[in-house]
Amino acid sequence: MKDAFGIPQSLLVLGGTSEIALATVRRLVARRTRTVWLAGRPSPALAQAADHLRGLGAEVRTVAFDALDPDSHEAVLGKVFAEGDIDLVLLAFGILGDQAHDEREPAGAVRVAQTNYTGAVSAGLVCAAALQAQGHGSLVVLSSVAGERARRANFIYGSSKAGLDAFAQGLGDALYGTGVHVMVVRPGFVRSRMTAGLEEAPLATTPEAVAAAIELGLRRRSETVWVPGSLRLVMSAVRHLPRAVFRRLPV
Repeated sequence: MKDAFGIPQSLLVLGGTSEIALATVRRLVARRTRTVWLAGRPSPALAQAADHLRGLGAEVRTVAFDALDPDSHEAVLGKVFAEGDIDLVLLAFGILGDQAHDEREPAGAVRVAQTNYTGAVSAGLVCAAALQAQGHGSLVVLSSVAGERARRANFIYGSSKAGLDAFAQGLGDALYGTGVHVMVVRPGFVRSRMTAGLEEAPLATTPEAVAAAIELGLRRRSETVWVPGSLRLVMSAVRHLPRAVFRRLPV
């Protein structure tokens, strides 16, 4: 169970090599979290992440999980919850894709959509049902400001995040009053491996800053978290720009 400050004792990371997720886990382990499940495709990176967290004092287990195999999600994730209650599920997997390539080769765009949206819907619903069955817990979903309004430069990725964001908000409403808390996190440009080589956007942030915002959001039982917080006002203005104006912006 969570402590009085909302810090989980146990957590499950879907996307166990995500830099944002691992920064969050490190922060929570430094506070109180002791049991960590890292779910992802078996790889040296996943094993290294687990070893690193063990070195920080956490009890860490890995589980083979593939966002693109929704037929396996119920069985794979069910085994995790069968081992004991999970206080926090961090849904952190996703891919950026290559906009120019994926416009020419639609199979690439489909992979982005299936990973970021379809896979997340499947895993999110499985975890939500398990959290509801145990009567408590939080589901934190890593969305993106890219989902607020589709930009020419990355509308395939942005549209997948828009779908994920809407799904997570609706799921939060469906679970309201059940003891399960859903929190949507909307970071801006995050300096990470995924964005390496890309031109940095204004108000860029770091995995560590997102992790700090997630911890604060858990303590406050927030429903939506923007990182940095100033993006909330910026995106409110961007969302309401006339389309003809928005189309001419250098975005």
